Amino acid sequence: MAMPPPFEEREEREAFDRIVETLIFLYTESRRLTKEQARSHDLTGPQLTVIKLLSGIGELSLTELSESMQTRNSTVTGIIDRMESADLVKRARSDEDRRVVKIRLTPKGRALAKSVPIEPMSLFREALETLSAHEARTLLKLLSKLEKSVRDALGGAIPAPSTHASPHEDHTDGR
Repeated sequence: MAMPPPFEEREEREAFDRIVETLIFLYTESRRLTKEQARSHDLTGPQLTVIKLLSGIGELSLTELSESMQTRNSTVTGIIDRMESADLVKRARSDEDRRVVKIRLTPKGRALAKSVPIEPMSLFREALETLSAHEARTLLKLLSKLEKSVRDALGGAIPAPSTHASPHEDHTDGR
């Protein structure tokens, strides 16, 4: 019969398991709240993400939007097609480079963006505000280290996050 691992090893494994459980809980709740909010406005979760991204940034190319959402251009193209049919977004040639097509919110899309709060970001922001500045910096450093480790383990199969706003960021001030 195998001996149980030493107390310290078992305690460490339990701590790691608890961290994973917490990360899964936070992710699951974020998705649930976003889907619930989207559904209440007759949108899908990805459509709500597009609305909030564009409301915060103004306009993005399809590639920039795909990178921000961490998904394929072909997937985002379908989302944008449906949103354009619903008069929520429009495609327009870039003023800087006519070869580039930018995606912008229509007045209807901007009005919707202002009316839809993003609960996960507000909820998580409030929770993070309970941390001291030092704790928040430490958490960010640790999460960034975890993210890099997972990306490295996946061999770069997942692109690094864009420098644009988070897909769930709350930009209800109409920027």
